[in-house]
Amino acid sequence: MTAPAPDDARARIDKWLWCVRFFRSRAQASAAVDGGRVHLNGARVKRSHAVRIGDRLDITREQESWGVVVLAIPAVRGPATAAALCYEESPESSRRREERRSQRRLAGGPAPRPPARPDKRARRELLRLQRGR
Repeated sequence: MTAPAPDDARARIDKWLWCVRFFRSRAQASAAVDGGRVHLNGARVKRSHAVRIGDRLDITREQESWGVVVLAIPAVRGPATAAALCYEESPESSRRREERRSQRRLAGGPAPRPPARPDKRARRELLRLQRGR
């Protein structure tokens, strides 16, 4: 069971993200922090930066983003129900996630795959479109 630490406790940001189950592995959490997809109190930080109770985190993973406030520092990685008690998501963050979820539902899923692999000419045309030329 996850036991919250004392009020003056702190933990590395990558370890906290892993313990509260935002990422499946600590390596993924570290890569997200290094890649700038996690901000602490509005600033980009390194993976060894300490998280304290009351800090605000902005987390982006794939197409999802969360704005959370740290409520507890777990001692170990525990079940998802206990992990959810360690943070509180802001109302605007949950509203944005619900809007994006409904937009994805309306879109009908991922784009259809092309019938065959593009040839050299088609790949060059795709690159031109992506680069905006």
